[in-house]
Amino acid sequence: MSQFMTEQGKILPKRTTKVTAGFQRQLGRAIKRARYLALVPYVRDHDA
Repeated sequence: MSQFMTEQGKILPKRTTKVTAGFQRQLGRAIKRARYLALVPYVRDHDA
């Protein structure tokens, strides 16, 4: 799942990942669910 996210933890757009629209929606839901369950951090690198 980390290959579909940036270093900052943002979800990459469909045009970058080259996936279908349906899979992009499914991917967004999966990433948001993983964030909620604390499996994936909301912000990966927060060095100021």
